[in-house]
Amino acid sequence: MRVLGTAGHVDHGKSTLIEALTGKHPDRLKEEQAREMTIELGFGWMALPNGEEVGLVDVPGHRDFISAMLAGVGGIDAALLIIAADEGLMPQTKEHLAILDLLQISGGVIVVTKTDLASDSGRLALLETDIRSAVSATVLRDAPIVRVSAKNKSGLPELLAAIENILRQQPARPNLNRPRLPIDRVFSLSGFGTVVTGTLLNGQFSIGDEATILPSGQSGRVRGIQTHNKKVDVALPGSRVAINLTGIDVEAIRRGATLVKKDSPDYQPTRRLDAQFHLLADTSHPLKHAAEVKLFIGASETMATARLLDAEELQPGQTGWVQLELREPMIAAYGDRYVLRRPSPSETLGGGLIIDPHPRGRHKRFEQTILSALETRAQGAPREVLLEAALALQIASIQEVILRAQLEEIHALQTLEELLHDGTLIALETGTNFGDLRVTPRAQWNSIADNFLKIVNAYHASQPLRVGIPREELKSKLKLAPRVFSASLALLKKEGLLEEAQGWIKICGREIGFTKRDQAQVAALTRRFDLNPFSPPSVKEAQAEVGEELFNALVHTGRLIAVSSEVVFQKQDYEKMAGLVYDILKQEGAITLAEVRNRLGTSRKYAQALLEYLDLTGVTLREGDTRKLRETA
Repeated sequence: MRVLGTAGHVDHGKSTLIEALTGKHPDRLKEEQAREMTIELGFGWMALPNGEEVGLVDVPGHRDFISAMLAGVGGIDAALLIIAADEGLMPQTKEHLAILDLLQISGGVIVVTKTDLASDSGRLALLETDIRSAVSATVLRDAPIVRVSAKNKSGLPELLAAIENILRQQPARPNLNRPRLPIDRVFSLSGFGTVVTGTLLNGQFSIGDEATILPSGQSGRVRGIQTHNKKVDVALPGSRVAINLTGIDVEAIRRGATLVKKDSPDYQPTRRLDAQFHLLADTSHPLKHAAEVKLFIGASETMATARLLDAEELQPGQTGWVQLELREPMIAAYGDRYVLRRPSPSETLGGGLIIDPHPRGRHKRFEQTILSALETRAQGAPREVLLEAALALQIASIQEVILRAQLEEIHALQTLEELLHDGTLIALETGTNFGDLRVTPRAQWNSIADNFLKIVNAYHASQPLRVGIPREELKSKLKLAPRVFSASLALLKKEGLLEEAQGWIKICGREIGFTKRDQAQVAALTRRFDLNPFSPPSVKEAQAEVGEELFNALVHTGRLIAVSSEVVFQKQDYEKMAGLVYDILKQEGAITLAEVRNRLGTSRKYAQALLEYLDLTGVTLREGDTRKLRETA
């Protein structure tokens, strides 16, 4: 699931373009419709020509509503930078472009709208030259430019093709098994209660999950989930979702809060952040130490004090280290992008990367050890880098993960041991050489385990009289490498989820269940066996009586013992016959086939099949025409 966001100056046609693409105008408020100006975030969705569904976030273009714009673009995969052909580059175009650059929204399409108002093609060409110059040093420097008129629908097919191409280049949002939903809208629906919306990051939510609103700590349960107006059981990372919550009043939530799994150790409120900061080159003034700023992360905002750690002030265009003291608690994670704005006069100052969301304390300024530690973390915290490498590889050896992460082995090994210890990574096998150990992220392991169990359960449902699915059939359906299949199966058996016996794999504890009809057929067959226990019906006759599937189920459950391809005994009858042979051999030392036949009062066929089975199972040993007990028996 991918999400697009608009950006651009007020009245440049952002909302009108969304309506042309989706068939629905994103403005929801009467005031917005009356003024024909977006004030709050608008949402929509559409299907691309390739069938992929994408969500759309429409943001306000007026400078007075920049906080709403920032709340909308934090979780998008790509941006549509909208520039009207009749006005060209305007102040909010440039500020929105700067914000996209600070947030590193690398995917994007530049859309020249209202082309029906352009006086001639030469003016459009000149405008595109200006645009290329404006974006040349930003994340949109390579973005395609598409000319569109929402009024006459021209350029829309080309725009959709450009969006498809851009999204194809964007990596999928990772499932780190630690979901968070930055909330950008809160409302209540009659009969449902509290609903929150946002773009889901880092994991998934399922109906029934216990969840908590941070930083307030209010807890409830996920009652329902919708994506693009469709009910779903699971919300996936990267998707626009609406989550219906029970147990939490709508008044207890505001935009900027974060929804997480209950008791999640991954997210804790913070009032202090260590960050890398870049001051935009076109800001009006330097940033001085201890300046009051407004901080934006995801959909949340708060006032903060910016403590410069390596300078008395930063000049426009400079980058430095900053510790942000927050007026109100926020939720942040390593690697989050943020924006700082001057509260008065209102101005976007710059932004950067969160390096430590939970510093131990207030740092001493100009302390070289602190600055060096921040530099090291900026290169990538080993835990995060190794986890990202493991996610990319999905299943790999420890050495392969270290190689991809490009970390020093001595530091990486300790971190990998921690990841394995806390369950973030799962070891698929054991071995003496730690470097050769194959591991996978928990989210990937959950997917593998789910596939195993899904296929085995489906087989049980379709073949209720069989012990389980044949090992090779399961392996074929899963399409895993042989080593990965064997290691995964061994781990699932160790965890008590699956059992394996004689090449059959089943859900742990699952037993074959016989229907009333099955039981009636078995009872009829049992009566035939009881009439002549040592000369019972043959395999073919038993199969004809109850059917091959039911016969095999009786063999697999041990109620019948097939001693050859033709001869089968009830378990209790076989044990009685084998016990008699054993007692004779203990007393007399040897016995012939004819003696067994006579002692049991059966035919040669049955006596021979019994003795050959006892030979096969290691009870007896044949010497010429006689049998004796094996010495190990």
